[in-house]
Amino acid sequence: MEWMSITAIALLAGFCVGLLIHLILRNVYASAETYSGTYSEHVARQFEEIFQFVPARQIAQAGWALAGIAFAFVFFLTGSLTSLRGITVGLMFGIIAGFGALHLPHLVLRILKKRRLQKFNEQLVDTLVTMSNALKAGFSITQSFEIVVRDGEVPISQEFSVFVQETRIGVGFDEALRNMERRVGSDDLSLVVMAIETARKTGGNLTEVFERIAHTIRERMRIEVRIRTLTAQGRLQGFVVGSMPVIIGVVLMIVDPDLMMPFLYSGVGIAVIAAVVLLVASGGMIIRKIVNIDV
Repeated sequence: MEWMSITAIALLAGFCVGLLIHLILRNVYASAETYSGTYSEHVARQFEEIFQFVPARQIAQAGWALAGIAFAFVFFLTGSLTSLRGITVGLMFGIIAGFGALHLPHLVLRILKKRRLQKFNEQLVDTLVTMSNALKAGFSITQSFEIVVRDGEVPISQEFSVFVQETRIGVGFDEALRNMERRVGSDDLSLVVMAIETARKTGGNLTEVFERIAHTIRERMRIEVRIRTLTAQGRLQGFVVGSMPVIIGVVLMIVDPDLMMPFLYSGVGIAVIAAVVLLVASGGMIIRKIVNIDV
């Protein structure tokens, strides 16, 4: 009877463990399907907004590849296969690193969007001068947009090209302007759109308006460059101070893993790591808030 009881308990425990693994694997599979479908398609559509046509399938593949590399690197850096505790620690940190790596395509997208927007604002100054000269020469406002499409540089020529194509297929001029304003997301372009709409309704002189807006944008950019120069030291100090704990921890893990492993395998050590991450992130946010000055 005792042997039968032990067997029944073992079978019940095995069934519970198998059911738990099944539920975990099913949730992981559902999350993977969501990432490969909804998330990757959303990121792919955002890439299309900046004229970077990357298939959603390739975005998903890149995300999973990066997640696998990050998981393997962090797992063998923080854990070990010689003990259950080492495997648990490695899995915990590896899963966190892999989950963060899954969102790297979106981070790359944000960087590309920011650079594209900065380049667009820089080109907008010369574009306004070109459009002002075109209006002085007797061209219409639509023809001045077409001149920018023909002679302008990427990305402003691409955005203006979409605007021109929309007006040609029947979209209203004001609606096409609003679509371009929403698509680009530039405050300077919003000012230009507002000026064009006001001038079209009141009959104002667009040539003078464009020249004044171009002068305003040029002065704002000059002030922003000056501010970035003055705050460069503070931003560098924040980066160095924030990255020092991570660099020192990785170096110690590689040079003397026996010194760091007990630290990682203890509850107090993990709590200290979590506190350091929280404090470094809070300090970085505070420094960013200080040095980011809106003009």
